[in-house]
Amino acid sequence: MAPRLIKALGAGLAVVLVAAGCGGDGGGGDEKESSGLTGVVLGTTDKPTSTDPAGAYDLPSWTIIYNVYQNLLKIPTTSVKPVGDAAEKCDFTDPTTYVCTLRDGLTFSNGDPLTSADVKFSFDRVVKINDPAGPSSLFANMKSIDATDPKTVTMHLDHADATWPSVLTTGAGAIVPSKVFPPDKKLDNSAAIGSGPYKISKYTDGQQVVFAPNEKYSGDDQLKNNSFILQYFDQASALKLAVEQGDVDVAYRGLAPSDLEALKSSNGVKVVEGNSTEIRYMVFQAGSAPFNNKAVRQAVAQVIDREAIAKNAYDGQVTPLYSMIPEGLDYRTDIFKEKFGAPDKAKAKAILDAAGVTTPVNATIWWTPSHYGPNAADEYAEVKRQLEESGLFKVELKSTEWQQYQTAFKGGQYPAWQLGWFPDFPDPDNYSAPFLDGKGGYYKNGYLNPKLTDLVATEQGSTDATKRGDAFAQIQQITAEDVPMVPIWQGKQLAAVRDGVTGVEDTFDPSFTFRFWLVGKSS
Repeated sequence: MAPRLIKALGAGLAVVLVAAGCGGDGGGGDEKESSGLTGVVLGTTDKPTSTDPAGAYDLPSWTIIYNVYQNLLKIPTTSVKPVGDAAEKCDFTDPTTYVCTLRDGLTFSNGDPLTSADVKFSFDRVVKINDPAGPSSLFANMKSIDATDPKTVTMHLDHADATWPSVLTTGAGAIVPSKVFPPDKKLDNSAAIGSGPYKISKYTDGQQVVFAPNEKYSGDDQLKNNSFILQYFDQASALKLAVEQGDVDVAYRGLAPSDLEALKSSNGVKVVEGNSTEIRYMVFQAGSAPFNNKAVRQAVAQVIDREAIAKNAYDGQVTPLYSMIPEGLDYRTDIFKEKFGAPDKAKAKAILDAAGVTTPVNATIWWTPSHYGPNAADEYAEVKRQLEESGLFKVELKSTEWQQYQTAFKGGQYPAWQLGWFPDFPDPDNYSAPFLDGKGGYYKNGYLNPKLTDLVATEQGSTDATKRGDAFAQIQQITAEDVPMVPIWQGKQLAAVRDGVTGVEDTFDPSFTFRFWLVGKSS
């Protein structure tokens, strides 16, 4: 393994150094080769689905997209309020009409000008392609989009939505060139072209992505490196070895908690951390047995011991979560703790007995082995242990890899299953609306509640803190009563970095935007 890894990294680095030597510059053309910038290699086990914005709704894909494409708006490192990116300004002209004016001189990396027609094309194709693994659901509120003139984009919404500017900062809002991308199908991963700080110079599926500076980029972000490589690993152990040996500069997403703990004392390596709104939860298929019975879902919520999961599966590196809205965002309450209290087998049995449910309840629970890291297996072994020790459940665990997994759960094939959520944008709406939209939610679990649909419309349509706070309080109360999902834990952003690497902690914020351009390395 190690010799092949080093050879692959060496080949990739050679490609990057050639690209950097061709005069690639940092953001806006200010950082030249003579500045002494060098390349950075980031290792991860978290593999992308697509580099095409129409086919990607996962963190590793969006990590690529945020660095290759521009959006109308973006989330800065210093705030959760959107600011201009490709747009010079954006405003609501009425509650359902949002207008953006583009900056001058926008150009894709292939030299094509970026105009309002490209923005309209990009948004329309996300909706038209409607890829099962894509983000079209984020545009559910967009009735239409017009290229009013070459610099002006007008979006017409179905209903008032104060979160719309934040939606435009997501991977769904990435702008692609209409002359390159097909209107009705995804583009090949290696052919991606954008107007962001970087361009893809090499793409090897499942192994490596090599990025070079985009010399056509005219935005505000200044690059602190002259190249960037994403190196993908199948096993956390190989990733740990690679950062210890210096084959990668940063190990991010995929290391086991025990690996991170060991790396704290490793020579030449330090572990950095930052705030995170990443959550893990379990979803129930409310349209089929046994979880079509609310009492069964409530009994699971009554038995689950989050403290034990955090300790036994993650060495205490995650914290128990008692609401789908994580700590760090407005309006959250520990509603599941308030309703169910401490884990209690007797209370769970009473819930099932009152509903006439015969025990033990046979339950199949699915999890995915690599997408959520090496400790997912430990987490669901602990879930199985807790449920079966209650005497109320007989659990069968099943697993499959992410590509098949996400198609299957959205197709209603799983009775209960593991999921994680990384924010599309840092607002409590993003931990409510995607799951409670009145159409079965992101995961199509058959749970519909008209009251929740109304409450989501209320919080989306208002900027008044009191009105939104009341709506989110009710949303959390209803979900704790109906239990369409069970929140389990909230994580941190953690990375192991080699000495001399800077800027990783600067990109750790609630938006989960890993900004390659902030990361530098001493020569």
